[in-house]
Amino acid sequence: MTDANGLASGLACAIPHAPHDRVQLGHGSGGKLSAALVRDHFLPHFANPILDRLGDGATLALGTGDIALSTDTFVVHPLEFPGGNIGSLAVHGTVNDVAMAGATPLHLTAGFVLEEGLPFALLDRVVAAMGAAARAAGVTLVAGDTKVVERGKADGLFINTTGIGILHPGFRPAPDRAREGDVVLVSGPIARHGMAIMAVREGLAFEADITSDSAALPPLVARLREQVGPEVHVLRDPTRGGVASALNEIAAASAVGIELAEDAIPIPGAVAAACEMLGLDPLYVANEGTLLAIVPASRADDALAALRREPIGRDAAAIGRVVRDHPGMVLMRTRLGGRRVVDLLPGDQLPRIC
Repeated sequence: MTDANGLASGLACAIPHAPHDRVQLGHGSGGKLSAALVRDHFLPHFANPILDRLGDGATLALGTGDIALSTDTFVVHPLEFPGGNIGSLAVHGTVNDVAMAGATPLHLTAGFVLEEGLPFALLDRVVAAMGAAARAAGVTLVAGDTKVVERGKADGLFINTTGIGILHPGFRPAPDRAREGDVVLVSGPIARHGMAIMAVREGLAFEADITSDSAALPPLVARLREQVGPEVHVLRDPTRGGVASALNEIAAASAVGIELAEDAIPIPGAVAAACEMLGLDPLYVANEGTLLAIVPASRADDALAALRREPIGRDAAAIGRVVRDHPGMVLMRTRLGGRRVVDLLPGDQLPRIC
C-alpha cells in the first residue's frame, strides 16, 4: 500500500540511512546503534567500574554476601503471542539476566505503565501470567509501582522489572572469560521467540506452529553449576540481536575469535522457513528461553549432559569454538565449506520484540 506520494505506508526502517540527531528504532536493537547509544549518551554520565563491564546485570559485593542485580523494560508488540505474553516475558527476561551472572534469582520488583483504555480482561491475563511465571521460577515480587498515561502514549502496557539474586562462591561466569580452545554451547533451538512475534504481526501461518521459547533459565544454570562449576566461563541469553550479537559482544569483551559451524546450529524447520520467507537471518533473531554457555573443551560433554537433563535443554548442542585468530570477530563455517563474517547489525531486523 502506498500513500499520496507513492511511498509505502505503515512501514518504518529501524536503521537510519545517515547520521541523525534523534533516536531511531535501530537504537533499541542490541546491535551497533545500541552500542553507540550507550557509549555516546549514557556512559559519559554514568560510567563506573561496575557499569563499565556492560553485562546483562551487575555483580555486587555486600557485607552479607555477593548479589547480582538486573533491570529490564518490556515493550513487546503484540502484548500476547504464542507461548506467552508481556507478563510472563517480563519475569523470564529479568530472572534470566540475573541467572546469566551465575546467581540464583530470589526477588523481583515491577513497574507498570498502563495506557488509558487498556481492557481489564487483558491486564488480568498479563498479571496472572506474570504471577504464574514468578512462582514457577521460584521468585517473589516484593515491590512495584503503577502509572497511567493518556490514550495513545504507551501502546497498551509497558512493564519494567528488576531482579536480585544470590551469587555462589567460585561461580562467576562473565563475558570477558572466554578462552582459546573453549566450546560454545546453545541450550536449544534458536530464533523461536522473534519469529513467533513476527508471525502474529504479519498474520503468517505455517504447517507447524511457531511458539516463543520464553522460559526461565535458572534450572539450566543450576545444572551447569553443579556439573561443571567454575569452569563455566561465560553464560549469556541471546535476546535482542540474537545469537550473533551476543557472541560478538563476548568476542569483543574477551579479545578472542569465535567460529561457528552452520550445520550444528539448531533451527526449527518452521522457523527457518519463516526467516527465509521474510529475508531474515535466524542468528540475529531474539530468543527468550535459550542460553549460550562457553566452557573448556574438556568439559563440553559434561555441560551438554547437564543441560539435557532439563526439558528446556534437551536439544542442547555444541555450535562453535573459541579461537586465537581474528580477535573480536565471529565467523561461521558454512555448509558449503566457506566462511563468512557474522557481524553486529547496525540496527534491528525485528523491533519491539521484548
